Amino acid sequence: MHATTKLFTGVLFAACLAGCTGSESSSQGSTSTADSRVSIDGSSTVFPITEAVAVEFRSVRPEIRVTVGVSGTGGGFKKFCIGETDLNDASRPIKEKEESIATASGIGFIELPIAFDGISVVVNKKNAFVDHLTVLELREIWSRDGKFRKWSDVRSNWPDRQIVLYGPGTASGTFDYFVEAVLGKGGECRPDFAASEDDNVIVTGVSGDEDGFGFFGFAYYQENKERLRVVPIAAEAGLAPVTPSIETINNGTYTPLSRPIFIYVSDIAAKRDAVRSFVHFYLDNAANLSREVGYVPLPAPVYSSARERFDGGVTGTIFRTAKAGTDIEALMRRAAQGAN
Repeated sequence: MHATTKLFTGVLFAACLAGCTGSESSSQGSTSTADSRVSIDGSSTVFPITEAVAVEFRSVRPEIRVTVGVSGTGGGFKKFCIGETDLNDASRPIKEKEESIATASGIGFIELPIAFDGISVVVNKKNAFVDHLTVLELREIWSRDGKFRKWSDVRSNWPDRQIVLYGPGTASGTFDYFVEAVLGKGGECRPDFAASEDDNVIVTGVSGDEDGFGFFGFAYYQENKERLRVVPIAAEAGLAPVTPSIETINNGTYTPLSRPIFIYVSDIAAKRDAVRSFVHFYLDNAANLSREVGYVPLPAPVYSSARERFDGGVTGTIFRTAKAGTDIEALMRRAAQGAN
């Protein structure tokens, strides 16, 4: 088995073991003191990278116990913003209401981008007719007020059968980003879809239903491309459809569904050696490990800027108001200049 496949399989197995309590990377000799623990929760999209980092970190600092839960970006922020966890995996920037809760709890946060993702739209492997979709067609399929409920509504020569939708739960950052990118700010998603915070459930749903149609992070498509078919997306009618790939996600041509993904670190937790060591290790290894589990590394200067941001204890968000396709390297550079 290829090394990448072994790692990713191990990650997914760890996710299954995690359940409600999270997976755990620790040595049997770990102590129970607060400074020997790092607690993480949040996005299922970011989980494969964070868990891979945690597994590798164990070989460097075996005395530190790292637990990684998977309750979705929103579910993770609920814990993070009241001080129950040290880090939150997030597939979208923190929301204003979440920041308000953190502020009321006396918690500042350090926002660190760690990789690129491209939300992948998928259909069943037996579906040979969906050659591509436009963003407008996606909107009509997924919007509460959309007009497309059957495949034949999308294109008249497509089958007269119901589209069966699968997607991330509403606490998922992937769900939030998809809704904003496709439906626009304030857009409402139709409620009649099979939702799950576990992307593997979506994979199973679409792969087992000939009319299945869903979306999730790029890594889950990469790992399951023998079971699913990815749909090229055209940003506008008349533009060439683009398939998500490491190249198109990195160069911004897979738009508007390319996005950075993050870890958020509590400024209180960041004072502890265990947390500081883990975050330093994370940023030093994020490029290689994100690539190994199917994501797209950020440019090297972004990781350097993130390290400076963390070491400087710079709190707050710079990504919440950033538009899709924003040059992350330039954004981080401007933020650093502003902090100085």
